[in-house]
Amino acid sequence: MRARPRAVLAVLALAGLAALIAWAAGGLTPFGTPSGPANGVVRTLVHERHAANTVNGVTYDLRGLDTLGEELILFVAALGSAVLLRHGRGEQVDERADEEHESASARTADVLRAAGTALVGPLVVLGVYVVVHGHLSPGGGFQGGVILAAGLLLVYAAGQVVALERVEPTALVEVADATGALAYVLVAVGGLVFAAAALENFLPFGTTGNLLSAGTIPVLSVAVGVEVTGAVALILTELLDQTLLRGGE
Repeated sequence: MRARPRAVLAVLALAGLAALIAWAAGGLTPFGTPSGPANGVVRTLVHERHAANTVNGVTYDLRGLDTLGEELILFVAALGSAVLLRHGRGEQVDERADEEHESASARTADVLRAAGTALVGPLVVLGVYVVVHGHLSPGGGFQGGVILAAGLLLVYAAGQVVALERVEPTALVEVADATGALAYVLVAVGGLVFAAAALENFLPFGTTGNLLSAGTIPVLSVAVGVEVTGAVALILTELLDQTLLRGGE
């Protein structure tokens, strides 16, 4: 009896959604009709926003609200993964996980340990460079964040899990994940307060090609880099812990 009202409600909701989509589609520009000059985006970002990397400019300026949604999706995905994988874990499980970390570290080959340890530093430097210079060259927060999170994977691959656990990486990546997401939202609110529109630029644009240029675009790129680093590293840490626990059963 309960299934019928739910089915009726679902049909009504879908019908309403279909009507809204049809209404919105009717207001779209006819296919093949240009909405402006082909180089309009490039000219706007280079001459008005002073962003040398127009792709990054589109991501954090013209489509800044879309990027905010994508960032929050990643934030929720990392949060959900951590909650699901930690469900049912207790102190005894954590202790057994530490034992499995030590055992895995002892089994790591010397060549892999040396290579992983040697590559962590350069990978972190590369990730920071990609994040910070996203408005000047190919890269940005999403790409650099993944590179930085890969540094954590190298630490695990090098068998340095025990040393990593001493600095509480889980707590650090959780803080990074939340801080990056919050920073992006605060910049969006800053646009409302100082420029009367969400994500509207309120910082000096500087000179095109300089590190301190493009207004809020590099700030948003760094915020995304921090959030992506924390989110990917958090998911990676939880999955590795789960794998080691299952391997010890």
